[in-house]
Amino acid sequence: MKLFLRDDMSTLWGERDPFAQAAAQQGEIFRAREGRRTLRFEGNGRSYFLKYHAGIGWKEIFKNLTQGKLPVLGAMDEVRAIEAVRNAGLDTMTVAAFGSRGVNPAGVESFIVTDDLSGTLSLEDVGEEWVSSGHTPVLFKRALILRVAQIARDMHRAGINHRDFYLAHFLMSEQDVRRENSDAPLFLIDLHRSQVRRSVPRRWQVKDLGGLYFSTARFGMTRRDLLRFIRAYSGKPLREALSDAGLWQSARREAEKIYRRYFEVEPQLPLQFNEHPGKDI
Repeated sequence: MKLFLRDDMSTLWGERDPFAQAAAQQGEIFRAREGRRTLRFEGNGRSYFLKYHAGIGWKEIFKNLTQGKLPVLGAMDEVRAIEAVRNAGLDTMTVAAFGSRGVNPAGVESFIVTDDLSGTLSLEDVGEEWVSSGHTPVLFKRALILRVAQIARDMHRAGINHRDFYLAHFLMSEQDVRRENSDAPLFLIDLHRSQVRRSVPRRWQVKDLGGLYFSTARFGMTRRDLLRFIRAYSGKPLREALSDAGLWQSARREAEKIYRRYFEVEPQLPLQFNEHPGKDI
């Protein structure tokens, strides 16, 4: 068994069994399926996020494997990913508590509690505000492109791939957004599907970059914006960065594949949002 309770969580949950408390914790539910619950709760004047895993069962494990997906077996994957992201020098969630017990991979009971990153906006939210207002602060946008590229680069160099690498999973203080402070902390969240290795396999690097590119379709990325990202991600002069054409072509194809699945139309490049026909994001 593994168990960690920060002092404030130990005080909040007292002498109760932390696993039972995690299973029964009440709050604002964000997800409740497949033996998992994600919710926000408050206590002692603080706000937290809880992810509880009851064990997904062998049926769900085999279902994921037959679909070519790696199943999420419990909360400890996210605990390890958060530690790895922090060790890479990147901003992410802060762990307040975690626990794991059981040996059977299909029945491991686990949980993670993180501090709520309140008062923040996702970069997807920021982009939607630009779209609805009809005004995009060009210099701020370019600075954010460089920040996201550097985070992607540092994450991959540290052997971490995200597997849900979208603009929705980057958070910035709303106050810093209003000030257009591009140097402010940019928090990488939702690491429960992340993988940590010595190095990131090419296919997972491509999936991250393709997913990120897809998530920009709403926000009018230009070819120059894409080149800025490529240069910052590679950390090389643009001509040298573009010499790895295979990586960027593969990432583009991955983004196009996701685009077709969502919008049911052929994409135009750079990727652009389609109101109709197709599906909402």
